[in-house]
Amino acid sequence: MKAAIIVFPGSNCDRDVALALESAMGRPPVMHWHGDAALPPVDLIVLPGGFSYGDYLRAGAMAAHSPVMREVVARARQGVAVLGICNGFQMLTETGLLPGALMCNAGLRFVSRPVALRVETTASPLLAGCAAGQVVRYPVAHMDGNYFADPETLARLEAEGRVAFRYVANGRAGEPETGPANPNGSVNDIAGLIDDKGTVLGLMPHPERAADPAHGLTDGRAFFSGLVAALAG
Repeated sequence: MKAAIIVFPGSNCDRDVALALESAMGRPPVMHWHGDAALPPVDLIVLPGGFSYGDYLRAGAMAAHSPVMREVVARARQGVAVLGICNGFQMLTETGLLPGALMCNAGLRFVSRPVALRVETTASPLLAGCAAGQVVRYPVAHMDGNYFADPETLARLEAEGRVAFRYVANGRAGEPETGPANPNGSVNDIAGLIDDKGTVLGLMPHPERAADPAHGLTDGRAFFSGLVAALAG
C-alpha cells in the first residue's frame, strides 16, 4: 500500500499522521508538497490537520485552491481513498467532496481536549478498524469545528448512513467527563462524515494523536491499522 500526505504551509499534524501511518504500513508515506500538482499513484491521500495558510479568509478555503487539490479531487472521484483530519475535513467541505461547512465553535473559543466519539457506520474501508456503536476517544484541537448543513442535506446524510462519528458522553466506566460531549456546537453532534461512495472520510478529531501510548490515548492505533489493512487488501 502507498499513501501520500499533502503538506501545506501551516500544516502542523502532517508528521503525526506520517508516524501513525508508517507504524501501520511498515513504510513511510510520501510527504507531498501542495504546490506540486503532479501526485504519484497512491492508495490513500491524507489532508492533515493544522492551520493551512494561517486560516486566512476561512479555514481550509485557500488550501482548497492549492495546485495539488485539483488532482486530489479528481482522484477522489475516481474512487481513491481520501482522509481529511481537522483542517483536512475543512478542505473536503471547501472542495465539495463532502457537504456542509465547518464554522467557528459555538463558544467562540479554541477547543483542545480528548473527546468521546461513537462510531456510527463502518461502510467505508477507512473505518475498517472500527466497530459500529463503538465509543473511542481522540483529541480535538480546533477553532472552526462547528459542523453545519441545511436541514435537507442533514436529512439525506442521516438517511444514507453517512455520519461516521458523533460526539457522545464519555461512555467508559472510571473515566470522568472533561467537558460537554459536543465541544463545538456541531449540528446533530456530527464529528465526521463519509461521501456517498464511502471512500472519502472527514473528521474533526485527531486519531493520529491517539495512536501511541506516549500520547495517553491509543484508540487511534486501530483506526490506522484497520484502514491500512482494508486498502492494502
